[in-house]
Amino acid sequence: MKKLLSIILVLMLALTLMTSCGNNEQKQPVSEGPKASGEGIFPAIAKEDIKVGVIHIGNPADGSGYSYAHDQGIIAMQKALGLSDSQIIRKNNVNDTDPTATEAAMLECIEEGANIIFGTSWGYMDTMEALAEEYPDVIFSHGSGYKSNGKNFNNYFGRIYQARYLTGIAAGLKTKTNKLGYVAAMGKDNSEVTGGLNAFAMGVYSVNPDAKVYVKVTNSWYSPEEETNAAKALIAEGCDVIAQHCDTPNPQLEAEKAGVFGIGYNSDMSKDAPKATITSAVWNWGAYYTWAVEQVINGTWKCENYFGGMKEGMIDISPLNESIAAEGTAEKIEEARKAIMDGSFNVFDGVIETNDGSKVGEEGKTLDDATITGGINWYFKTVVEK
Repeated sequence: MKKLLSIILVLMLALTLMTSCGNNEQKQPVSEGPKASGEGIFPAIAKEDIKVGVIHIGNPADGSGYSYAHDQGIIAMQKALGLSDSQIIRKNNVNDTDPTATEAAMLECIEEGANIIFGTSWGYMDTMEALAEEYPDVIFSHGSGYKSNGKNFNNYFGRIYQARYLTGIAAGLKTKTNKLGYVAAMGKDNSEVTGGLNAFAMGVYSVNPDAKVYVKVTNSWYSPEEETNAAKALIAEGCDVIAQHCDTPNPQLEAEKAGVFGIGYNSDMSKDAPKATITSAVWNWGAYYTWAVEQVINGTWKCENYFGGMKEGMIDISPLNESIAAEGTAEKIEEARKAIMDGSFNVFDGVIETNDGSKVGEEGKTLDDATITGGINWYFKTVVEK
């Protein structure tokens, strides 16, 4: 009888363990990467030993724009975690349309001992994906894009469309011609650019349904000359507020020269064009960089993709230039901000009309993150392609 009871107990214990393991696998599939008990994929690294690589498409020394904003985030991370200058490896002016140059910059980071490499531009994605397979002990973290491997290659971005919507309110209230210009790095097929443009146009529409947003595409993430020319063309079209999704403050500079107004991007561009820039959609990349590097130091990095918004402190708008903003702008922006923060408004809510007469979305629902990051290949109904 005792022997029979022992066998029964052993069988019951085995069944319990199998059931427990089965439930755990459903909650944490292998593709997600994280291990149990809060442990990461890689062992912890002493803070004084970690090295961080970062690849910039431009030069942070420019003092404004995309690469500058990313570098400010790296500096914020460095200060927050107490890292020395020798622990940060920067590679500047790396053309993201040149795979050879991109690979060379990343290999230099690896040779210099980088444990994690941040690639800040869209065009670095495929090279990072390939090198991640070749160097499984190095973490590759890609800014924007959509690829990841669940092991040592993830992506990070933010809900910049939330800030875009708020800046659209400022622009819609300011325009007198009801023509607003938008210098876009990429065309309709790029969801990162198009999602932000649509959110801006929707913000404009919320306060000024008669206004149109004219978009001029440069087909380059970083092209100072093309960004300048696009802004000039939009101003010649009669646009009296110039917004942008491009790297330099050149569209704001052109707006100021022409005596019109602007909405900056990446960093606060009021310092570049104080008489023109009403506000800017800005990034606080330090929110992610600090979180990610701290995870590596603690041994808790799990190859999770990151998509932070205003709640996480990842994005915002710069202080409103009250001297040029239209009356009532601050109140309208605050009203929309509150709704975004409390979750009662998510920008891409309900049925949305496009400029070709079709409709996207569903009543009572909002577009999911996968669609926002990779499936917005349409323009809002008030957007005009130039």
